[in-house]
Amino acid sequence: MRERSLPASPNWYSSRCSDVSSSGLLGVGAKNVIYLIEVSAASCRVTGELVGHRDLVSGFSFCQHSEQSHICVSSSTDGSVRFWDSNNKTLIRKNAPHQSPISAVHWSPADKNLVVSGDEKGVVVCHWFHTDDTAIFFPEPRTIFCLTCSPHSWKSVAVGYKDGMIVLIDISKKGEVMHRLRGHDNEIHSLAWSPLIGEDALYTRSEDHDATNGVSAGEESGCFLASGSKDQTVRIWSTAKGKGVMTLKLPFLKRRGSAVDPGVKERIWLNVHWPKGRATQLVSSCFSGELAMWDLAKTGKQKWSLFGTSSEGQNHSRIVFNMSSVQLQDGREILISTSMDREIKCWDMDSLSCCWTLPTLGGHVYTLSFSPVGVGCLALGVGDNLIRVWNTLSTQNQYDVRSFWQGIKSKVTALAWHPKKEGSLAFGTDDGKVGIYDVFSNKPPQISSSYHRKTVYTLAWGPPVPPLSFGAEGKQSYSLYSCAGEGIILQHEPARLNGEASDIDELIRDTNNIQHKLSPHTDLSWKPDGKVVAIGNEDGSIDVYQAPSLLLLCSIQQHHKIINTLRWHHDHGAAPELHCLLASGSSNAIVYIHDLRSVIENPPESPAVLTEPYRRLCGHTAKITSVAWSPHHSGRLVTASYDGTAQVWDVLEEAAVSNYRGHTGYLLCVDWSPADPDVIWTGGKDFTVQEWKVSQQEFTKPPKGKKMVMMQEKKQKKKNKMASGSVGPAEPKINGEPATEGKQAEQALSEEDEEEEVRSTNSLESPAVIEVPRKSTPAAKLKDKPDLMKKKKPRSMLPLSTSMDHRPKEELLQDCLTLASVKHSSAPPAGCVPGQGDYIHLGLFHDREALHRMFQAEEESHVEAGHYDSVVYLRLWSGDLQGALQLATERGELSDHLLSIAPMAGFEVWSRTVEAFVKQLCLQEQFLKAASHLLSINKLYEAVDLLRSNKLYREAIALVKARLPADQPLLKDLYTCWAAVLEKDGHLSAAAKCYLGAGCSFDAAKVIARKNDAPSLRTAADLARISGEEVLGQTLALRCAKDLAAAQDWVGAQEVLSSQSPLLAHRLHLCVAELLAAALEDSGVLAPASCVSTHLWANLNGYTTFQDRARDIWEEEFNVCLNSAGDRSISALLEELKSVETPARSASIPLRQVLLYSSVHLTRSLLSWLLSDDGRLLTELWQAAAWIGDSGHFEVSATFCRLLFPEGDVRIFSRKHSTTLHLSEAEAEAEAGSLQAVVCYHRLYECWWRDSVVQNGPSFCINDEPNDQAGAAELKERCSQGLDFEPSALLSEPHAACQATQRSVRETQERLSTMVLQHSRVQDGRTDSGNQQEGSQSQTATSDVEQGSEEEETFLSLSSKMSKLQQTLENIPNTIKMFPRPDVVECCLVLLHLDKSSSVSDVLRQQAKDLLQKYGTSLPVLKASRGFLT
Repeated sequence: MRERSLPASPNWYSSRCSDVSSSGLLGVGAKNVIYLIEVSAASCRVTGELVGHRDLVSGFSFCQHSEQSHICVSSSTDGSVRFWDSNNKTLIRKNAPHQSPISAVHWSPADKNLVVSGDEKGVVVCHWFHTDDTAIFFPEPRTIFCLTCSPHSWKSVAVGYKDGMIVLIDISKKGEVMHRLRGHDNEIHSLAWSPLIGEDALYTRSEDHDATNGVSAGEESGCFLASGSKDQTVRIWSTAKGKGVMTLKLPFLKRRGSAVDPGVKERIWLNVHWPKGRATQLVSSCFSGELAMWDLAKTGKQKWSLFGTSSEGQNHSRIVFNMSSVQLQDGREILISTSMDREIKCWDMDSLSCCWTLPTLGGHVYTLSFSPVGVGCLALGVGDNLIRVWNTLSTQNQYDVRSFWQGIKSKVTALAWHPKKEGSLAFGTDDGKVGIYDVFSNKPPQISSSYHRKTVYTLAWGPPVPPLSFGAEGKQSYSLYSCAGEGIILQHEPARLNGEASDIDELIRDTNNIQHKLSPHTDLSWKPDGKVVAIGNEDGSIDVYQAPSLLLLCSIQQHHKIINTLRWHHDHGAAPELHCLLASGSSNAIVYIHDLRSVIENPPESPAVLTEPYRRLCGHTAKITSVAWSPHHSGRLVTASYDGTAQVWDVLEEAAVSNYRGHTGYLLCVDWSPADPDVIWTGGKDFTVQEWKVSQQEFTKPPKGKKMVMMQEKKQKKKNKMASGSVGPAEPKINGEPATEGKQAEQALSEEDEEEEVRSTNSLESPAVIEVPRKSTPAAKLKDKPDLMKKKKPRSMLPLSTSMDHRPKEELLQDCLTLASVKHSSAPPAGCVPGQGDYIHLGLFHDREALHRMFQAEEESHVEAGHYDSVVYLRLWSGDLQGALQLATERGELSDHLLSIAPMAGFEVWSRTVEAFVKQLCLQEQFLKAASHLLSINKLYEAVDLLRSNKLYREAIALVKARLPADQPLLKDLYTCWAAVLEKDGHLSAAAKCYLGAGCSFDAAKVIARKNDAPSLRTAADLARISGEEVLGQTLALRCAKDLAAAQDWVGAQEVLSSQSPLLAHRLHLCVAELLAAALEDSGVLAPASCVSTHLWANLNGYTTFQDRARDIWEEEFNVCLNSAGDRSISALLEELKSVETPARSASIPLRQVLLYSSVHLTRSLLSWLLSDDGRLLTELWQAAAWIGDSGHFEVSATFCRLLFPEGDVRIFSRKHSTTLHLSEAEAEAEAGSLQAVVCYHRLYECWWRDSVVQNGPSFCINDEPNDQAGAAELKERCSQGLDFEPSALLSEPHAACQATQRSVRETQERLSTMVLQHSRVQDGRTDSGNQQEGSQSQTATSDVEQGSEEEETFLSLSSKMSKLQQTLENIPNTIKMFPRPDVVECCLVLLHLDKSSSVSDVLRQQAKDLLQKYGTSLPVLKASRGFLT
């Protein structure tokens, strides 16, 4: 029975490794043990452990139903699931359906018999507690990180995976997946269901409130699910709709100061917990150990409140792994959390403050020691690199523990308090470091500059010895002594730890005149009065020296194994005869007590040798690790042992008083409480420190060890067998020899020196250990069969002769006589032929002929057994090497060894053997090895063909390049074949390298360009340019530049073309395209691109016309001007650009692509301008405007015309360069007229829009016109002044006639098409009416004849009209048809409308009316012109 204890640290990185029952019992998985802790709002107490798992506990869960709330379940990485009774701390049942380590387990809150577990391979298993049945599902082939059962429906289970996927499964439908919740992109650390059913509690978006079709109330309506992930977000999911409704991002909080090593990189683990009865409150962990309470119904950014803000240091200092809550009987709700900082904390859910903290231990407890000055101050040295100092007498906090980590960085293996100076604590570590801490200050420790080479096992304060004792008389001082694994003891001066420590062996040798090597030291203990020191050695001896000269008083030769611990009896309150008692423990199980009073009080002249102890304490079954005398009693000792128990002894009576069996592993340290005579503290391998009372222990003596029990059972069986007088051999035999006698066995047991020789007492007595599982896990199978690790005995090459040597003794003796007769007698026994028959085994001891006969018989035996490899070796031994190789070849059992000795049979045999071995290797698909063997017989080309035929091109190429000349055609062939395979598989870059290796640069560039993205095209272009494929390089660069330009990456496009000097004309084209796009975007008619890369010069920068700005940019950026010569001359650039083809104009082409095509013609026109070719200039200008006009973008076309012709006259091309177009040809005049009409057309509509603004008031504003009163007045004045352009170009009667004819042609074609369609429908109707009556048929026929005659007349008339219209169109000049103008009738209507507000000349007005009256024959036009013509 125990009092207080510090348990092992809860396991890290498990989604649910702790849980609390409804009765307030907390279960925590630590290593392979579950610790049970009673919790309340005020305190906690460790009550016991559940022991039985072989590997780490990965999950733990209580049944939440009141009638079986004491039942719990745990899972482990050993693949087992165990059910426990927490009241009795016993195992109920073990299941092992998993074949992989289990990562999560949960007891369903909705069904008291259902437990669900999941493993790392994605297997989900349902365990039914009451029937012991299991059901196995495999919903997803992913690694499960966590799972949780719905509290509302036993059917629903949520499973979180390592890759961020969450799956909702229905276990009633064989694990059918109901929803896959995607949103997280990293590990799912935790899942929590909402405690309330339904999805109306949270504030969500309006579209999330829509009810799902066909969803009823109850368990079908779903509820919310919370998930925490490594991606640093918490997500709330609707399980009814299968989608996320809320995402919470973790707040970045300033880290609070705490005793944590800053060198440790912080990790992230996001645990979520949804407390019962709190539908809108969710608890989650944060980055640095903080806990946050989220108010899910709260709006705004900060929805969280932090735990532990009431005072500093309440929060965890590292990430939190698990949380669980419980409603106590007093109505308070508490939350329990476990963290990487090795602390278990309890929180009040109402005040969010910390109630208590339970420290835990993350390593073996190597040492513990009470301060001799500060009563009740217990120091712990632990294997997690921390020193803990526990004020065990604190009344406010039962677990008042402080941790010290600075300067340690290794396991703390030794501690020693200063005898006089309060708070001064010496420590030693696993890496040989020695230091001193002042536990009452925050300063880092003092570290000795003298390091041990191995682990420090013992520290002791004692009086200084030379050389430190010189000059120290008259003042009391202490030195620090350290003993380590290398066997030396160093003396450190506490005031000068940076100085060199002294080895006391030198003083021992000098004082005692010792010449031989001293035995390595393993422990030391100073007598409390400082007069003598006892030193234990590796050989089991104990030397007692007198201070300060370390004169050897005596040597104790009683132990025969390494000394582990020494301790002198205290010298206060006891009889003087007890002051000189020394207790010693070694690696055997006996504790010896030595009375050294006579030696100390009357030192002998020469060192005495003691061989008999004062008292002998027997009972432990494994080595002794620590001893401690009671400071309250005389002659009472406690010992700790590897048998897992601590034993209290009455030394004088040699009697066992009490035995403590509370640990689950071997013990390492023990000390007696200085405040309570009945209390002892122990620590050990199980990562725990335990406080227990001597008077309350059930047992008195240590348990018998496992080996002792086995020996006693064996001896008892032997006695029973002898007493029964049964017939049989007199003694059991092992391998033909008698069994070991009992006394020898006992002696062997006493000399046993294995660390884990005896299992813990808990393990021996617990039902968890003696219970035999019905199914063993895969992990357990290997451990249950240690024989698998033993080396397998090889098969005998001579089994027949060997078996003959295992016959009865009489026959073996007769063989000796027979062999002697054969070798030394001229007349051997009749029928005796050595090496044959019954005498086969004698062939090994006779001549060679007999040996060959034996070999022949052995070969036949091996062939019959199918051991052909043995036959091969027998032939090899007999010298028949060729026969051995032939047999191995036939059997396909050639080996490297046989091949290595084949040359002994000659080159021809070796060559054939190699070829046969190559075939054998090919059948085994060991092609590389086969090719290497072909090289050994100089068959290089065959080796290359072998590699190539098996698609090992890389190895084949390496072989050819290493062995053959560089110009070998085979190399190019290999490269080409490999490139074709890579190209087919989509590895284009690797294929390109192959083509380059083969010297096919053209193919390499083409392959890279196949991917058809900008980086690949650019790389291919550069590759072609570098390789000399200039034409291909230019083609690819141009493709890449066009793709980049289409994506508005103008800078990238120019960079691609800049490396290809012959593509300067295309650079000019892209320059014009970029400048045009920028101008249109600035005008607001073109939407800006989302991702664009432009040059600084891409703007008009105050220029009046577009063409002047483009010309200056060409001169400044591209050095293209009138004086350019060679490839940069204007004529050469124009010829290059003429080769660029543009598709037919269409309204379906995207606008940005239209601008690229238009800019081609615009660039040509600018080059023609520099060449003073006005005709060409006008032609290209017309094409550029036609591209934009035909695309249907009216505003873009208008802006384009305004940019080129701001004055409205197409003949005035540039005021800056005084360029006026002079046209002489009729076609050029027609082009100019058409272009001028387009410009005037846009000007006409601008005037109309201004007129609309004036007539409708200032509120009517188009194209960012001013809408204030002043702006309206200005517009009215501008309109009253008349038109600002000459509209006569719009009123062309030839074009009006052409347009009217074209309209008539279109109308006639539509009427003819309609008539043909109607006629075909009538013909179909006549065919379908063939089954009607006769009268109806004749009537229908008459009607059809009449209608047909009418249609025939109409069709003829329309056909004739169509012919006349087409003749009229042919007579119209081509210049009118080739260069159309805007609709003349439309322009007449707009012009007459403007006449109401703007002054239009009478001539123009009358001309518009005449044209309208003559050509406006359609009904819409007649209706619109009625007001103007009446």
